Amino acid sequence: MNLVLWRHAEAEDLPAHLSIQRAADLKRPLTERGQKQAERIAHWLRQRLPASARILTSPALRTIQTAQALTPQPEIAQELEPGADVSQVLARVGWPQGPDTVVVGHQPWIGNTASLLLAGSELPWSVRKGGVWWLTSRTREGEAQVVLRAVINPDLL
Repeated sequence: MNLVLWRHAEAEDLPAHLSIQRAADLKRPLTERGQKQAERIAHWLRQRLPASARILTSPALRTIQTAQALTPQPEIAQELEPGADVSQVLARVGWPQGPDTVVVGHQPWIGNTASLLLAGSELPWSVRKGGVWWLTSRTREGEAQVVLRAVINPDLL
């Protein structure tokens, strides 16, 4: 299974008076710069992803807009919302035997998921806005393995 963890691109800041309102946070759109970041990463992914890969996104507007740079109709998954639990994320994508999947989501669970799969424990790994971590599950000599295929940030494209 290929699992692409894609953090949403740069989004508008939430005004201070709305900062405690969850509904307002979920409605934050991408900035113009964020849209360009999403388009650059989507172009890079399109050249490498299998055509059958599914695209899952958090219900937040900024993640939906990021995913729409790759596909006009991403699948919205409530399990990928801000503050999601890593075990729920992995169950939702079917790790490690599910179909090839791009997951568009948020910190800290994107970094925590990458660290759990690569280092064996949830650590506060930082993933830049618009950044991608591409992981693959495989079995070699009867042993399950996770391979880091790529880490790319929009400013490198």
